[in-house]
Amino acid sequence: MGFFNTILFPFKWIVSWIMVAFHDLFTWMGMDPASGVTWTLAIIGLVLVIRAALIPVFVKQIKAQRGMQALQPDMKKLQAKYKGKTDQLSRQAMGQEQMALYKEHGTNPFSACLPMLIQMPFFFSLFQVLSGVAKANISNQGIGAMTHDEVVQFDEATIFGARLSDALLPSWQGGNLTWSIAVLSIVMIVAMIASQFITQKQIMSKNMSEEAMQGPFMRQQKMMLYVLPLVFGIGGINFPIGVLIYWTTTNLWTMGQQFFVIRRMPTPGSPAYKEYQKRREAKGLPLLGASKKQVEEVVEEIPEPKGQRNQPQRKNRKKK
Repeated sequence: MGFFNTILFPFKWIVSWIMVAFHDLFTWMGMDPASGVTWTLAIIGLVLVIRAALIPVFVKQIKAQRGMQALQPDMKKLQAKYKGKTDQLSRQAMGQEQMALYKEHGTNPFSACLPMLIQMPFFFSLFQVLSGVAKANISNQGIGAMTHDEVVQFDEATIFGARLSDALLPSWQGGNLTWSIAVLSIVMIVAMIASQFITQKQIMSKNMSEEAMQGPFMRQQKMMLYVLPLVFGIGGINFPIGVLIYWTTTNLWTMGQQFFVIRRMPTPGSPAYKEYQKRREAKGLPLLGASKKQVEEVVEEIPEPKGQRNQPQRKNRKKK
C-alpha cells in the first residue's frame, strides 16, 4: 500500500460506509438493491452528508472572503508603497506587513479554498472505490465497508444503460465504449463544468465590492472562473460516471448555497448588497449599517397609532 493509499484508507471506509448505509435505507424502503437508481441515490446521499458537515467550514470561508475583500484598499496602498523595490529587505518587509493585514482582518488567501481542500480526500476516495469495483468483483473481494455482494451489485448496476463505474476515456481505450457511456459521460461533464462556472460567475458579478473588483483578489477569482472548470473538464473524461454524479451534485449544492448567501447575506458594497438594501427599504426596515440618526429618521416616518396622544409630563420645579 503506497503513501497516498495509506492516507486515503480511512476516507475510503467512510465514503463506502455512508454509501452502503443509504443503499440499505433505500432497499428497506422497497427499492431494488441492484438498481443503478438506488446506488445513484446513495451517492447523492453521500454528497448531502459531506456538504452538511462542511457548513461550519463554509461559514468560515464566507468570513475569510469578506476579510479578503475588506483589506483590498490597504493592500493597494501596501503595493504602492513597495512598488519598484525588489531588494530582499523590502520584499521581506512587504511580506510581514501583508501577514499583519491578514491577521488584522482575520483572514488569509487560502481560507477561500478550504471547503474544496477538505472535500478532495473524499473525492479521491470515491474515485478509488468506483474505479476498483470491477477489479474487486473479479478477485472476489470487498472495498472498504462494501461487501463482495454489494460490489457485485454496484458493478452490474446501470443507469440509462451505462454502469456507474464506467468512465469515458478508459472505456474508449479498452474498446468497450458504448453510446450510453459516451452520451451520459459528456452530459455529466458539461453539467459539472456549467454548474461550477455559474457559481463562480455569480460571486464575481453580484457579490464583490467595487474595491475588490479592482484589486488582485479579482484576478484570483477570474483565474478560478476559467481554470477550475477547465481542469475538471479535462479530468472528467477519466472520472467514473458515479464520480461525475457526485461532483455535479456537490456543485449544485454550492450553487444553491451561494444563491442564499448572495440574497440574504451579501457582501457590503456589492451590487447584491445594494439590491438587498432596496428590498429592506421597500419593506420599511432600517438599512443595514445605518447610523443611529438614520434609524431614528426611519422610525419617525412610521405613522403614530390613532387615538389620544400622551402629552409629555412637565417635571416639578425645585422649591426655593
